[in-house]
Order: sequence, then structure tokens, then C-alpha cells
Amino acid sequence: MKSLLIVLLAATLAVPLRSFAQPAPGASASPLVAKSPASETPDPDAFYRLGPDSLPQDGVPKGEIRGPFTLPSNAYPGTQHTYWIYVPAQYDPALPASVMIYNDGQAFLNAEGDVRAQNVMDNLIFRRELPVMIGVFINPGRRPDQPEPNLSEWGDHTTNRVTEYNTLDDKYARVIVDELMPALYKEYNISRDPDRHGIGGSSSGAIAAFTVAWQRINEFRKVLSNVGSFVDIRGGNAYPDLIRKSDKKPIRIFLCDGRNDNRGQRPGEPYNESRDWFLQNVRMMQALTARGYDLNYAWGINKHGQKMGGAILPEMMRWLWRDHQFSSDPNDAVERSFNVPKTGAQKPTDTQGKAVDKNSSKR
Repeated sequence: MKSLLIVLLAATLAVPLRSFAQPAPGASASPLVAKSPASETPDPDAFYRLGPDSLPQDGVPKGEIRGPFTLPSNAYPGTQHTYWIYVPAQYDPALPASVMIYNDGQAFLNAEGDVRAQNVMDNLIFRRELPVMIGVFINPGRRPDQPEPNLSEWGDHTTNRVTEYNTLDDKYARVIVDELMPALYKEYNISRDPDRHGIGGSSSGAIAAFTVAWQRINEFRKVLSNVGSFVDIRGGNAYPDLIRKSDKKPIRIFLCDGRNDNRGQRPGEPYNESRDWFLQNVRMMQALTARGYDLNYAWGINKHGQKMGGAILPEMMRWLWRDHQFSSDPNDAVERSFNVPKTGAQKPTDTQGKAVDKNSSKR
């Protein structure tokens, strides 16, 4: 018996400690984890994952992605903006649609990225949790000789992104309102009601979205902000004071940020609160709350990126668009059914985009 205990003890000690370093989500960590320096600082983004509302679902009609299109810019002469258009399967040219614009479009649209906004719109429009809406994914402006932004380089060093997104003037608002929207109105039946116009983004794209609504309140009134750069890149940390001093504007905004975002502590430099992303987002929340704005916010533990924002995008969109038209009539059979395309339009599809025959059985 004694020899058996010795063998078992030896086998236990032979187990590498690294096997305990990453417990499954929701599981209790082994006491050995606390002794490992690496396990004391796990990746704050590791536990943010996309849910079913962000993934293709069987039976849900898929919207069409059109583009890329090129939009020459008068606001920034010599540059152009690449954009894609999402047209939901339920779009009816006879009925005005809402519109949602995403800055850094390539990141929000990427089918393997952290957001996959087109799937969110597919799923939520189908269940009537969003109105029928046109989605627009627009990249920052660039000269024709500059590369298109991608998930590795969003354009801060290769395009006009820093200037367009972080400056508090009205130039980028002109791109959206005076250049992009007329092109959309020409091709699609989009409502002219500013309460049916939304714009969002991440990081610098988020502060750019807020600036568009701030500058053009008669055109955009819904703002989605993920890890917004309300910091002193081009004076963005001025917004909280500006909000407190200005008349309240009819803007609805959802802020999302994390405690491990960039915290204004560069190596070898003293702490700079004006470059603390999380603090400045909290200041935005406090200023907007003090002025009585229609505000929601979520603070996570995430780093600077789209991990948390992507995970909660469905809930952010539901909240932003919660006032879209609906019927509470219990006898309204249409309202109580899924939102499907009209007869002759696109059929429901499976997760690979293949049409689903409602008369066939699926095993």
C-alpha cells in the first residue's frame, strides 16, 4: 500500500504545471494556478466570444453585400473612401429603410473578424429585433496610391484615418452627410428621419461616429461607440467638458470600454490621464449622464480592440434601435411571425448560404 501511494504521488508531481494555467471558462482554477506568474495575468480578452446572434443561423435569410464602391472626397481633396453596402433580404424599395454606418468598415464586415455585423443584422432583422436597415461599411479615406486598411493595419500609418477620425471639426461629417448619404439615397429608399440614422465605430472610428452626430444632429442621432478614442490624439478629451457646457442634443449613445484598454502609461513616461482611454470613456459617461442624454454603457475587462464590443454588439444594437416601429396587437399575425422576404425574394438559407426548402425534412 505504501509503495502504491509513492507511485501515485510521483505521477501527480510529474504533471506539468502549465496544464493548469488556462482553466475552462466558468471552471474553478486549480490552487496551483495562483503560484504561476503567467496565470496571474491571463489575457483579458480570452473570455469574450461571439454568441449565436453574431453567427450565421440556419433558416435566417442572408442579406447581400454589395461592393466595394469608391467615393471620391471633396472634404479631403485627393482622397477616396472605399465602402460596402449590406442590403437585408427583407429590403423592400417601396418602404423607407433605416441605415447604420460602420466606420473602419473592413473590420466590422470581416467574416472571420471580431464583430461580423452583417450576421447580427441578418439575425436581429429576421426576429424583428431591428428594423429593416441598410448597412454601410466605410473605410477611412486614402490616396489612390495608398493601401486599403486591413485587420493588421487599420490605416493609422497608411491612410488619412488619424486626421479624419480624431479631429473635432466637421470635415468627416461632410464625408458622411454630404458625400456618402446622397449616393445612398440615389440607390436605396432610405428614411430621411434622423432618428432612423445610426453610425458607429471602434477606437478612433468611435469618436468619429460621435463627431458626425454632434456636428450633424439633424442627420444622425444614434451612436455606437466601442473603446472610443475620446483622448488627446487630436483633442478628443475635450468632449466631456464640451458636452457639459453645450445645450443637450438628441443623441442616443451606447459606450463600451474595458479596464485594460490603453491606460495612459507609456514605458518610461509619467501617467497621462488625457491618454487614458478607459478614464476618458468614464468621463464621457459622466458628462452625458449629467446632461440627461439617452445613454447606455458597459465596462468590461477587455483590452483595446473589438473582443468585448463584438461579443455584445447584438445587445448594443437592440438597445440603440429599441424604438423602431412595432405592433402590440395580439391579433397581428404578421407582427408575431419572423420577418421573411416577400414572395419571390430571397429564400431562407442555411449557415453556408444555401437556400432552405421549407418542404424538405432536415436530419
